[in-house]
Amino acid sequence: MAGIVRRAVLGHMRAPVVQKSLSLHGSKKLLHNPIFFRSMSSHGDDHLTKQEVIDRVLSVIKDFPKVDPSKVTADVHFQKDLGLDSLDNVELVMALEEEFKLEIPDLEADKIDSCKVAIEYIYNHPMAG
Repeated sequence: MAGIVRRAVLGHMRAPVVQKSLSLHGSKKLLHNPIFFRSMSSHGDDHLTKQEVIDRVLSVIKDFPKVDPSKVTADVHFQKDLGLDSLDNVELVMALEEEFKLEIPDLEADKIDSCKVAIEYIYNHPMAG
C-alpha cells in the first residue's frame, strides 16, 4: 500500500531545476524561468499515445521467445492464436509491466489474455510510461 501511495505522490510532484547562478555582464542572477521546471507527472502532454502503446505492446509480444512474430497483430489472443499457456501469459504480463514501468494487480493481470486487452489496459493506466 505504501508503494502505491509513494508512486502516486511522486508521479504528481514538480521538481524545480534551477541553475544556481548565471553571470550576465558580471552580475549573478537566479533563474526562475518555467523552462527550468521539469514535470514528473505521467499525465497530460506526456501521456503515451495509443499508437505508442500499440507499438510497444506488439514489440514485447513479438520478442517473447515462444511467439512467432509474424502472427502478432493488435487483435491476437495469447492462448487461442499464439498457442501460449497460462504460465506464458503470466510471463508476458510481467514483461509488459517491465516495459511500461507499472504494476498490474493479479486480478487485472488474469484478465489480460490478448494484445487488444493489454493495449487498452496500459493505455488507460495513468502511470504507464
